[in-house]
Amino acid sequence: MQDAIVIIPTYNEIENIEAIIKAVFSQSNAIHVLIIDDNSPDLTANKVKELQNEFQGKLFLISRKDKQGLGTAYIYGFKWCLARIYKYIFEMDADFSHDPKDLIKLYDACALDGADMSIGSRYVTGVNVVNWPMGRVLMSYLASKYVRVITGMKINDTTAGFVCYKRETLEALDLNKIKFIGYAFQIEMKFKTYLKKFKIIEVPVIFTDRTKGVSKLSKGIISEAVFGVISMKLRSIFKKY
Repeated sequence: MQDAIVIIPTYNEIENIEAIIKAVFSQSNAIHVLIIDDNSPDLTANKVKELQNEFQGKLFLISRKDKQGLGTAYIYGFKWCLARIYKYIFEMDADFSHDPKDLIKLYDACALDGADMSIGSRYVTGVNVVNWPMGRVLMSYLASKYVRVITGMKINDTTAGFVCYKRETLEALDLNKIKFIGYAFQIEMKFKTYLKKFKIIEVPVIFTDRTKGVSKLSKGIISEAVFGVISMKLRSIFKKY
């Protein structure tokens, strides 16, 4: 995986951070990792700094002063990567819900199969989710269906957070105009990519719920996703006219 970097936002991931970093590096000697930590009280950033001695020139850390949200972390990370030489830029969670072994599948979808964005999809071949309660599975699955109906995107897993972008895709999007900071951020990035008529490929993966640490899902994040999709779609319609 030449010219590739994985962005991993963190907040209180001390239980996972060392293992996930080492798991990513075990997939390829060429891949780089960028951690964006929002001043985790559990000192996640300190562990990353220790690991930088082991992975010199491959592991990077941005420490922000406070918790600013998933979307702003990724936007900051995208801009940082675009200022450098990377051709393939990944989004990935720190909690092992995204299997590092699937990074090569997403990379190949872009590098070999011509995708401008590849998505690690839980729903393209059914429902591939492990250790989630049924209520949460249904909520996530129906949310993706809802987004698909409202936006018209032919994507099964519209809220997925395991994604690979070609550099040119991110360069074509106006990152300063991405509005959402929670799960709706994932939807907005896919929608903006879809509107630009880029090629999007869904790659089937198995999503496994975290076994360590605490989920960051909240009612506010869900509300942003539900109501934000409608406003996002309306803005795209009025922009046409």
